[in-house]
Amino acid sequence: MDSRYEIKRMAGGGGSANASPALGGQSRRRKMPPRPADYKLQMIIIGSRGVGKTSLMERFTDDTFCEACKSTVGVDFKIKTVELRGKKIRLQIWDTAGQERFNSITSAYYRGAKGIVLVYDITKQETFDDLPKWMKMIDKYASEEAELLLVGNKLDCETDRIVTKQTAERFVSRISGLRFCEASAKDNFNVEECFLKLVDDILAKMPLEIPSRELSNSILSLQPEPDVPPELNPPRMRCC
Repeated sequence: MDSRYEIKRMAGGGGSANASPALGGQSRRRKMPPRPADYKLQMIIIGSRGVGKTSLMERFTDDTFCEACKSTVGVDFKIKTVELRGKKIRLQIWDTAGQERFNSITSAYYRGAKGIVLVYDITKQETFDDLPKWMKMIDKYASEEAELLLVGNKLDCETDRIVTKQTAERFVSRISGLRFCEASAKDNFNVEECFLKLVDDILAKMPLEIPSRELSNSILSLQPEPDVPPELNPPRMRCC
């Protein structure tokens, strides 16, 4: 038999008594599973058609931008894991259709949301004029504890701006608990900062000892709640 064959067989043999213990230990070493999330939070993005809701979500979750995104039909969602305040947070972000015919579908997703992102297009006055309608949807379907953020999107189109920042700030000043920022999904300007600030606001209101299984990302949180008389469950804010 060719001696060269024997040398190769002995060097590659897995059961050789002369195998290094260190190498054997490495082969048995298992990859540690990732640390589970400390919190699981559900968020929802709402607003009129064409304001860039999907673009904002995809920029935040995947750092991508599509020039010709198709309109969302019903709802879609993405998962994003972030770390804030020394905690690992798994975000389930729901992107909703802006067309009125989908309201009966999307309204079910308001109840379980810990954070709500309301978007308008700074270049389209009608999307800003629709904001009171969306605030009424929030008052009707969302939890009083939900944190709210208004985003003026498409800051990259500054030269085509119709809605001034001052106009939006006046609107926000009349609504309790509503934060405001401007962003550009296309240029990736202020997108992550807006989302992370909203998450931080949510965490600031939550007892740190609550385990993740008790937080609202389960399908149970999407089930309708019993009707409550308006006098016992008043809206936490009023639209202008």
